[in-house]
Parts: sequence; structure tokens; C-alpha cells
Amino acid sequence: MREELAGFTIGVTADRRRDELAALLERRGARVVLAPALRIVPLSDDTELREATRACLNRPPDILMANTGIGMRGWLEAAEGWGLAEPLRSVLAGSYVVARGPKARGAIRAAGLHDQWSPISESCDEVVDHLRRRGVAGQVIAMQLHGERQPECTLALEAAGATVIEVPVYRWAPPTDPAPLHRLVDLIAGRLVDAVTFTSAPAVDALLVAAGDRTDAVLSAFRGDVLASCVGAVTAEPLLRRGVPVAAPSRARLGALVRTIVDELPRRTTTFKAGGHLLTLRGHAAVIDGELRPLAPAPMAVLRALAQAPGRVLSRTVLLRTLPRGADEHAVEMAVARLRAGLRAPRVVQTVVKRGYRLRVD
Repeated sequence: MREELAGFTIGVTADRRRDELAALLERRGARVVLAPALRIVPLSDDTELREATRACLNRPPDILMANTGIGMRGWLEAAEGWGLAEPLRSVLAGSYVVARGPKARGAIRAAGLHDQWSPISESCDEVVDHLRRRGVAGQVIAMQLHGERQPECTLALEAAGATVIEVPVYRWAPPTDPAPLHRLVDLIAGRLVDAVTFTSAPAVDALLVAAGDRTDAVLSAFRGDVLASCVGAVTAEPLLRRGVPVAAPSRARLGALVRTIVDELPRRTTTFKAGGHLLTLRGHAAVIDGELRPLAPAPMAVLRALAQAPGRVLSRTVLLRTLPRGADEHAVEMAVARLRAGLRAPRVVQTVVKRGYRLRVD
């Protein structure tokens, strides 16, 4: 198959670049579930931003920490509206500019400014370590915030002798429609998605808050069947703290995130021979002799249960536990019939009279 992610279902929690990420995944054959965990909204009251801007004009910063592209652009656009854009650019031009990532760097350069350094990890901790080694005692640092305050960074720099001017440009807010996020939580807890992508640490926290009393079930799924894929180390931190293994590219880029998923998901598949055929199980499909066969959740659940012990007979009672609540033994028979029809290989699943079903092992 040419589409490396065909047969897999992937949740996307991003908001601003969700369409771009979804298109990259769908181009590789994935089924995508869009469920923004957060959205970025401008400050309803720009009083704090205006005060921070005037503080920078009154005491030009020695260092500028540019954290995000959207934040830097928003700050300069707001200054333009106040008639302060040129004075602000002038004072920032004399600063030692740290761009935390490529988008922040792009916004800095588009504004006619020059960045001097960027962290490899794109993390606040690396920026703080670099600045402390460089020496910040007695210096003023303008820190452009990305959605929320970063008290640990601010306190660390102040402890090193710096004066920090926090520049709030936007904030994180819940999604306008929370239903898709709650639906994604259900899919994760039920192990009905194969991977979930995260492009910010606050999105991880927002999904876990949305999970509520199902948080343990969600974390258990991430520790087992559902791949948590993060755009970078900073985004991964809330999951790593909770003991969740994370797949993340070395460079925090959407394209690299997709390549990581393309590399990782196929490795997690189960492959076996049954009934004279070679089968590989993917999220919502089986690949049989190289041909993708999409399956509904119930027949897919039965196939997964049988594949855990090829050749072993599983009773209807055992298989019933793999189906949604409320199903009966007749539902097991229907699921097996649909499985055989979906695979188009009737010899794969064998009926053992009065005992149950098994995969016919070659």
C-alpha cells in the first residue's frame, strides 16, 4: 500500500493549524478526528499589554524573549493601533533577541528585527539556562507570553538578578464547541483511535481536564494501545510527568510530527497467518494479502480478540466482552458474519461447534 497510515484513526487536538495537520495525515491515508482542545483568543482588555509596552518604551529591554510568532505579530499590530509600533521596534532593535522557535523567528525578521539565538529544544528551561550563563544581573528582559504566564521562567530570571517585563498578548480559552473533545475522550478511553496528536502542552492539560473521571482510563490507553504523539519535548512534558510514553520528532515541526507517526504506528501492528492468508491488523482495518479491508468496530474487536491467541478457541461469552455494552450472543454471531464478509476470506475465522470461534492457523 502506498498510503502508510491507511486503516489508522488519528485524533487532532490542535485548533489554529488543525486543517493543515489533518490534510497531512489524510494524504497518507489516515482517518482523522478533529477535536480542538483549546483556542487562542485576543485579550478582551488590552490594558496589561499596553502597560507592558509602555514599560518597554520607558526602560528599553536588554533582552527580548520572543516565544511565538502569533504573539509577536499580535503585539506589534496592537502597538500599531496605539501609534507606538515604530518606537517599540526601535527599542527592541537594541535588544539581544531570543526566538524560542521558527515561527517566533519568522515574526521577528518580518518586523525588521534581528534574532541572535534560539534553543535547540525550543523550551523555556533551555532559554533560561542560556541567559543565566550569559549573565542577566541588572538587565531588563521583555518576555512575550504564549497564552499563559510562565512563573517558573520569570522567577528563575529574577533570581538571577533580572527585571522581567511580562508581555501578555493572547490567552488560551476552551473550544467554542466542546462536544468533539468529549467525543475524542470517549474514543481514547475505548481505544477506538490509534494515535492522538498534540501541538501544545496546554492542549494536553485541557484534554485531561475534559476527561474528568475518565482521566485514568485515558492515561491507561495512552500507556498501552493509543499513541500519544507530540510536536516537541515541551508539548510532551505533561504526559511524560504522568508516565505516558510519547513519540515526538527531534525538531518541532508539523511535517516532522507526521513523519514520526508514519514511522511509529505501523510498528505497533499485529501480523499473522490464518486460513492461507497474511493478515496485519490496523486501527479500523485489516490488511489481508496486501489489500486494505476496513471493518466496523464490532468485527474489528472480534478479530483483535482472536488474534491475541491464534488457533485458540474463544467462546461467545468471551467474545461478547469485547463488544459494546448491551450486546448479546447473537451480536457475536453477527460480528463474526460481518468479519468474514469484510475480510472476503471465509476460511480465516473457523466455527468450532458448541465451543466458539478461532483463527484457522496454517
